[in-house]
Amino acid sequence: MKNQADKRYEVDLYQPVKDYFVKEGYEVYGEVNHCDVAAVKESELVIIELKLSLTIDLLIQATKRQRLTNQVYVAIPKPKYSLRSKKWKDQCHLVRRLELGLIMVAFHGDDVHIEVVHQPASFDRQKSMQRSKKKLTNLLTEIEGRTGDYNTGGSSQMKILSAYKENCIHIACCLLHHGPLSPRILRQMGTGEKTLTILNKNYDGWFDRIQRGVYAISDKGKSELQAFPDLVEHYKGLLD
Repeated sequence: MKNQADKRYEVDLYQPVKDYFVKEGYEVYGEVNHCDVAAVKESELVIIELKLSLTIDLLIQATKRQRLTNQVYVAIPKPKYSLRSKKWKDQCHLVRRLELGLIMVAFHGDDVHIEVVHQPASFDRQKSMQRSKKKLTNLLTEIEGRTGDYNTGGSSQMKILSAYKENCIHIACCLLHHGPLSPRILRQMGTGEKTLTILNKNYDGWFDRIQRGVYAISDKGKSELQAFPDLVEHYKGLLD
């Protein structure tokens, strides 16, 4: 059932999904006790919920079906955006996290292709956390590198004051207070192991190399440092 060439309805998904499970040896029925599709093979029950996109309502509906069986799928048309995109990967992760199966229906004119992206399966949270060990280390390192809470959680339009930025501010405060210094002297003052890298890369243009191995704060650095009064006061207190 189509209104336009590119217009789809949930009922368009039913026949391809039914055909797939029939080929797998199931008896398939539509609209059984509020379930979009129910498939039975011997004592195994499979439930498939049909939607035009992955939505919260679909996922809630599907997780409710898990009260009846572990074999629950959600079926959607193949998305128009890239399957290599972060958006698609994140959505697939969420579906796996909910232990649901995911079916993708691709329409090519009169041809229809079914792809089972993944089967319903238990989610191994420990394994998932092991794979994210590097991200956890980076998160804890970032927290350790911050001297206080200078960001507002949930803000997306404001620049984030990261540990790296704090490090830059620390170095700038030292140079402002003492005048030109070498990376070695700065490290002795507690600016950390990344001091030389920060001075060399100089992403924000805050520093000037006035001679080999000696750096000063630039006019741009002096000007932009005023945007961080709390941190400047903090580091000034340490220097005093």
